[in-house]
Amino acid sequence: MLTDPIADMLTRIRNANKALHEKATMPSSKMKVELARLLKEEGYIRDYHVEKGESFDTLVVDLKFGRNRERVMRDAERENLILDWDLGYEETPTT
Repeated sequence: MLTDPIADMLTRIRNANKALHEKATMPSSKMKVELARLLKEEGYIRDYHVEKGESFDTLVVDLKFGRNRERVMRDAERENLILDWDLGYEETPTT
């Protein structure tokens, strides 16, 4: 069975966001940390950090909400972010 770690990461963030949790946690990797850095840079999350563990490290993503607890990362924005990631910024079609 093959798994997609990036899809798993985005699903964990999306589920935590929909449930209005403050944080989403997941096993860490260099690729996930880099994606978290990009999400923070683009303003989709508040912050992230890696917690060292005995057998594996854990990536903790601090989710970002608006003043009235509205979600910052909505489905349409997530889809545009993924499209930008897959195609490259210059090749992304305008909607």
